[in-house]
Amino acid sequence: MEAKQEIHITAEITPNPNTLKFITDRVFIESGSLNFPDREKARGSLLPETLFKIENVLGVMAGRDFVTVTKMPQASWNAMAEPIIHSIRSLLSSNQPLFSSSSQTAPAVEGHTAGNSDIEMRIRHILDSEIRPAVAMDGGDILFYGYENGVVTLHLQGSCSSCPSSVMTLKMGVENRLKSLIPEVREVVQV
Repeated sequence: MEAKQEIHITAEITPNPNTLKFITDRVFIESGSLNFPDREKARGSLLPETLFKIENVLGVMAGRDFVTVTKMPQASWNAMAEPIIHSIRSLLSSNQPLFSSSSQTAPAVEGHTAGNSDIEMRIRHILDSEIRPAVAMDGGDILFYGYENGVVTLHLQGSCSSCPSSVMTLKMGVENRLKSLIPEVREVVQV
């Protein structure tokens, strides 16, 4: 009889005091992220649906080997962390599909342009190779929405979506980096 391998989960703080990042030694999704900003979006996906049953859970986002959970501001992590860890561990042990097949197919995000210009391809490359990995370390993700007339439009999710420092991340971090590498970029805004 094969012994069950223990599942290791650690909780990390993020720049957003209302979001914790729960890192596992298992893979949830191969790449990208799955964002569930409310109960309705979680419907049919076992992991986020289960986490939304925990009192005061406001949002769930899954990355490659982590789940970020955002709580209501008045709630305490002391009361919530253990039930979240227990739920994640239990679901990972069950070997059931954690996400619906429809949630794993990233919805097409319609931008202002076709998305294949040289500038857009350079923006996507910088986002994917530099910015998204850094933001994922803080339990979030940034999705490219579009580029038009020097303005890059992005969508922040996970810990980044409601973080007090999200404007700073967007303007001082992402905007400055894109401007320094792509002179055509004048501004970065959030959808």
